[in-house]
Amino acid sequence: MTARVLMFQGTGSDVGKSLIVAGLCRLLANRGFSVRPFKPQNMSNNAAVTEGGGEIGRAQALQARAARAAPSVDMNPVLLKPQSEVGSQIVVQGRVFGTARAREYQSRKPELMPYVLDSFAKIRAQCDIVLVEGAGSASEVNLRANDIANMGFARAAAVPVVLIGDIDRGGVIASLCGTAAVIDPDDARLIKGFIVNKMRGDPSLFANGMTFVAERTGWAAIGLLPHFRDAHRLPAEDVLGLEASPARAPGAAGHRVRVVVPVLPRISNFDDLDPLRLEPGVELVLLRNGAPLPIDADLVILPGSKATIADLAALRANGWDADIIAHHRRGGRVLGLCGGYQMLGRSVADPDGIEGPPGSAAGLGLIEIATELTGDKSLVAVKGRTVADDVAVAGYEMHIGRTSGAGTQHPLLRLDDGRPDGAISADGRVAGTYLHGFFASDAQRAAWLARLGAPASSMAYETLVEQTLDALAAHLAAHLDVDRLLSLAR
Repeated sequence: MTARVLMFQGTGSDVGKSLIVAGLCRLLANRGFSVRPFKPQNMSNNAAVTEGGGEIGRAQALQARAARAAPSVDMNPVLLKPQSEVGSQIVVQGRVFGTARAREYQSRKPELMPYVLDSFAKIRAQCDIVLVEGAGSASEVNLRANDIANMGFARAAAVPVVLIGDIDRGGVIASLCGTAAVIDPDDARLIKGFIVNKMRGDPSLFANGMTFVAERTGWAAIGLLPHFRDAHRLPAEDVLGLEASPARAPGAAGHRVRVVVPVLPRISNFDDLDPLRLEPGVELVLLRNGAPLPIDADLVILPGSKATIADLAALRANGWDADIIAHHRRGGRVLGLCGGYQMLGRSVADPDGIEGPPGSAAGLGLIEIATELTGDKSLVAVKGRTVADDVAVAGYEMHIGRTSGAGTQHPLLRLDDGRPDGAISADGRVAGTYLHGFFASDAQRAAWLARLGAPASSMAYETLVEQTLDALAAHLAAHLDVDRLLSLAR
């Protein structure tokens, strides 16, 4: 029997498509359905490694988890990873396919549609229901000609669409009705219903708004969805969703350590920071737009980067290189994750122009290592233990580059396959690793916090994510007409 399909598109970016699809995946899985997520094209530097050694957008990995299914490269067959303001790396079915500037990419979309439809057919053969997520806005008529992400896919695959609008940003009636007005009539006929998301306050105040949109468009009103307050507990797909620590209760007991993160233009895999952000004993500070590094920082983290040399230049342009070196001289600690680890060394070279123009740059010189961006991309889930204190850690590698030098003789980790990973400086206060997901391991995170003087934490991060997905599913069940959604799927 062919699986039913329903696609969720948005009136714009960040209207909540990813979160709603994740919640519906968990809701339907809890009801006994075999459900799979699918996103034809995604643009994000927050990626995840699949079991087969490919990469997909982090949002699709979360949706797969919500569906209680193993993440697959076919869930997100085209992933764009921005490397500059106008260009991206193209990942197709989990592997690097090439690079393209934005205008060039538009002309390459037709060659990617067969991959999209091939992956869609594979996913559809695995389950009862496929929930498809669009990208950006359904009303981008300037990009419709070769579209593979929204109505172009919906038309090619003949799938019904539910449109999501965001009331929190204002103008949701115009956004919904305006989409119906500007898109091609044949595309508009694919839209069967709508959801208004992120309602705050009294929902009765918008009851006539729901009626107006339904009458003006002919679409079914699926629900007015209140803001889900625990959304910050789940990994964000877009860097716009990267948040500092949530507000704590006044008078909360215990010392909080300050973990400071410079937010660089090509930051990647920033969900590495989520477990720390949610720790009661941590104040996660995000530095943006050249803000000075706080003098009382306990730990500075340099996160992953999709363009290490370019982000090194940005680090210097913001004056953060001098701040980090001064922090270290004062006795502070520094940790580099993946691209951040590369930045901590003596140099980074990109002779083949893999991440940008060919060239090299001096690093911060805090660890005796040098990196050359060459060789195949490492995409693998790994486990290991820290060398110094024998604490377990699990995560994944997602990087290009070979790092060598005297610093590697003092690795941070010893992986279960016997390989060393990362490096520690001679004074023990600077460390780096290629491992993503480092702080999701409760024991590893607790060891770092204890080292920094934070109170003991009882937070079980993976359990918290599971509880939040179940709460999200219950939230959707309470406010959406799920039976109507199922009736629209075909």
